[in-house]
Amino acid sequence: MARIGVFVCHCGINIAGVVDVEKVVQEIAKYPDVVHAEHYKYMCSDPGQNLIVNAIKEKRLDGVVVAACSPNMHETTFRNACERAGLNRYRCEMANIREQSSWVHADEPEKATEKAIQLLQVSVEKVKLNAELKEAAVPVTRRCLVIGGGIAGIQAALDVADAGYEVILVEKSPSIGGHMAQLSETFPTLDCSQCILTPKMVAVARHPNIRLMTYAEVVDVKGFVGNFKVKIHQKARYVTSDCNICGKCEEVCPVIAPNEFDRNLSPRKAIYLPFPQAVPARYTIDTNHCLGLNPLVCGKCKEVCEPKAVDYDMQDEDVEVDVGAIIVATGYELFPKDKIGEYGYGVYPDVIDGLEFERLLSASGPTGGEIIRPSDGKVPKVVAFIQCTASRDPDSYMPYCSKICCMYTAKHAMLYKHHVHDGKAFVFYIDIRAGGKDYEEFVKRTMEEERITYIRGKVSKVFRRGDKMVVWGSDTLSGEFVELEADLVVLASAIVPLPDTKKVANLLKIPVDENSFLKEAHPKLRPVETLVQGVYICGAAHGPKDIPETVAQASGAASKAVGILSGKELYHEPTTAEVNIDACSGCRICVDLCPFGAISFNENTHTVEVNEILCEGCGTCVAACPTGALKLRNMTDKQIFNMIRAALSGGD
Repeated sequence: MARIGVFVCHCGINIAGVVDVEKVVQEIAKYPDVVHAEHYKYMCSDPGQNLIVNAIKEKRLDGVVVAACSPNMHETTFRNACERAGLNRYRCEMANIREQSSWVHADEPEKATEKAIQLLQVSVEKVKLNAELKEAAVPVTRRCLVIGGGIAGIQAALDVADAGYEVILVEKSPSIGGHMAQLSETFPTLDCSQCILTPKMVAVARHPNIRLMTYAEVVDVKGFVGNFKVKIHQKARYVTSDCNICGKCEEVCPVIAPNEFDRNLSPRKAIYLPFPQAVPARYTIDTNHCLGLNPLVCGKCKEVCEPKAVDYDMQDEDVEVDVGAIIVATGYELFPKDKIGEYGYGVYPDVIDGLEFERLLSASGPTGGEIIRPSDGKVPKVVAFIQCTASRDPDSYMPYCSKICCMYTAKHAMLYKHHVHDGKAFVFYIDIRAGGKDYEEFVKRTMEEERITYIRGKVSKVFRRGDKMVVWGSDTLSGEFVELEADLVVLASAIVPLPDTKKVANLLKIPVDENSFLKEAHPKLRPVETLVQGVYICGAAHGPKDIPETVAQASGAASKAVGILSGKELYHEPTTAEVNIDACSGCRICVDLCPFGAISFNENTHTVEVNEILCEGCGTCVAACPTGALKLRNMTDKQIFNMIRAALSGGD
């Protein structure tokens, strides 16, 4: 005979405001093998947990069911309480009577109460047959991989390295720095972005615990938490570390190519340094444009290089590393201009995006900080800033708000006035979203002190008339049609994840949301974790965010990674699949279906094996097995049948 204890939580009024908790306790107390039942206002509180601990000891309970909120919230809390009382933690189950009963049946309290009773009966039937399990242990490789070298990846790498662990920082570009390196100033303090960023970039390059791999990409990931095996493709730069950045090679290079760092507003050579503060400070040869890889065609850069750093014989190579944790910080991009069918972006040179305007503002940019029109090099006297371009438009573009556009547009308008004192700036907006005291004050200052004209309304059309860009819109406050002749139009384009983000997500088997941003395990309780243990996310790859939020999230991801790396062993939930080798036919159907790669075929026994560390207990293999050789621990066929009977007939 089992001795089951049931504990029903009021969850304040979240549950008790709909469900009759007293009736639930009265009815479940009559259920077979339930020897104790009680309710309490907050079961997750310390007094609530003590009720469970004391009841286990006094009533000699061998199973516990807690009726409360989602197990995602507090299953660990209640399992820990059971463990403190000497009960195996896997002899504890939760019945979700908040999300699955009171919240969804708020208008039907009687039916919600009946459903809560049924959910409890189902959980009691399950816990009766739960086995006492022990977590699986695995050794840890004390090394962390950080994918992405923007400010998020930089901060995460420094935090893990400062904690005393090795870090491999992989960046696909020739230099770390990301989009922050392209900015002129940062809001709301108008600090020089390079003044903030460059010291961190240098710290990464000089840190003894960080191995920096730029111009490289992660191409394969195998293994599991604590023991990932990663393959990194290192592209050849054709310039060795002996490079002293004298610049002579760049001077003699005859090939001109678009400068990606300046958003193609300026040219660069085929051998180039991405930007003056680049880390590593080392030239790279762009093989898509270079002639010199065939010395008979050119070879001029190699001829003038005094330290003999140019090496045409360098080859790409694949590097394999073992790591214990992975942090993904792949960053963002602005909505591609070739996909924006409005406002003339990509058609008219005087319609540019926010990052292009940043490069015009920057002292190290293509114009040395002078704001000019790309079409004719003249100083624009009237500039129109259009917010929510390709954002908040579920019908045609991105449905979400890109979060930082209101702030950086205010910054752009303010800096434009600082550069062109007699210029006029107009901001077309739907509404202003600038959360927080400092941000609100910044926007207010832009409007009042800088005398920027804000026009509330959506722009309908932008077209060229002579040498002017004509903006058509409406002022929804006055109800009037607006026609503005501008010299330059700056679009606050939607922030979107890089295409590489989805590629990396597929390699790591972590989910993305409907907009291809990386998806966290739980938005409140696990905001930097993923559903794959040991893989963490941070920065704009997770969603649009400003620099302070990005840095905070990066430090959060780093702390989670350090938590993994700091232990000698890791422990994994034992509620995994197991195989009965006597029943296994070796058909391998489960091997191909397992989404976590946890099942392999043993050529010696001609049966499958389950890696308990990789298995997440999803049950796909169990459902597919034609011989019934696979089963889930604590979710056996007998348990499932008993739970179904309880749900349909109250266990009679």
